[in-house]
Amino acid sequence: MMWRSVLSLLVVLATACRDNPPPTYPTAVPTDETKLALGPGDKIELVVYHGSTQTKANYVLDAVGEMEVQYIGTVVAGGKTPKSVQEEIQQKLADGFYNAPVVSLTVVEINSRKLSVFGQVLRSGTIKFTPGMTITEAIAQVGGFSPMARKNMVKVTRVIDGKSEIYKIPVEMIAEGSRPNFPMAPGDEVFVPERPW
Repeated sequence: MMWRSVLSLLVVLATACRDNPPPTYPTAVPTDETKLALGPGDKIELVVYHGSTQTKANYVLDAVGEMEVQYIGTVVAGGKTPKSVQEEIQQKLADGFYNAPVVSLTVVEINSRKLSVFGQVLRSGTIKFTPGMTITEAIAQVGGFSPMARKNMVKVTRVIDGKSEIYKIPVEMIAEGSRPNFPMAPGDEVFVPERPW
């Protein structure tokens, strides 16, 4: 009879110890990738069509987000969208260098967008953000959870229009397939707390 009481107590304790994360959190991609700004370290391919000729060059934005483009010199790309940089280069080349040039700018590799993961993970630190990244991928990139991780109460701090928003994300439930994944954004801070038991 006593074993039933002990078993009931253990079930109650296990239920009480289990996290009850919020049922709702953002599941849509938070930003339009085409509107994200370029920054230092980003790799770009620039193709210029003029008449029947085509020239192609690859660039890596320097520490202040600039690059040197033939004929027009320094182009400040950091803090601007790829589309606006493309239009700026096309306009400058049309001002006396080429007759009606067509410019194509492609982002080959993004190195300037980062996010941080710290707390109860195997390797806390900053990782590179890639388009489409989810919270489960971000946790995996730092080696996964430590044994003391509180996996269903992972906190993500995101700055939106100058204000910090904090989300509590049930990463373990997401990994099990019982909750939708959480898309990351550049600049997010992920904190994995320690479980209290």
